[in-house]
Amino acid sequence: MAPITYSKFIEFLQEELSLSHYSIEMAQRSVKQNVTLLPMVLWQYGLVTLEELDKIYDWLETV
Repeated sequence: MAPITYSKFIEFLQEELSLSHYSIEMAQRSVKQNVTLLPMVLWQYGLVTLEELDKIYDWLETV
């Protein structure tokens, strides 16, 4: 993911899904090598619901 896209993705998580900076950082530590797995890690940790996970993937398709 390009840096500008990644920063917009983080902004989306914080503004649209109300995820805290701490929650996002915790998930990021788990996926240092592959940021495309971040949505799945957020779901596995219980930080997003399946509906929110769908919203994430819908958003990612538009970028």
